[in-house]
Parts: sequence; C-alpha cells; structure tokens
Amino acid sequence: MPFVRIGDNESFENALRKFKKQCEREGILSEIKKREHYDKPSVKKKKKAIAARKKALKRTKVYPAR
Repeated sequence: MPFVRIGDNESFENALRKFKKQCEREGILSEIKKREHYDKPSVKKKKKAIAARKKALKRTKVYPAR
C-alpha cells in the first residue's frame, strides 16, 4: 500500500499527485479493474490467445520503405 509523507511546506495537491503516481507505479488501479468482474478460465484463455495472435502479427508486419 503506497503512502506519502507530507512535508511542512508541501501542499495537499502535491501530496495527492505523489500518491497517485505511486499507485500507478504499483499497478493498483489496473489490478482493481482486472478484478472488478470474474472471468471464467475459458474466457481468460481466449483473451490470452487473442493477445498472442495480435502480438505475433505486429512482429511479422513489414512496413514499406520511404
């Protein structure tokens, strides 16, 4: 769990900005979104396979020379 210590001359906005940045670095928001709804194992497999296909297509894509 991220926490931020506020200095004497530090504003609340700066502390909030630091806290949000720490949450983003630790991946808390993405984890919450992932766990928001239950995905069946079969759905997870399908999503993983689709992602792998997309990644493979990106690797093999050839761009024309300019």
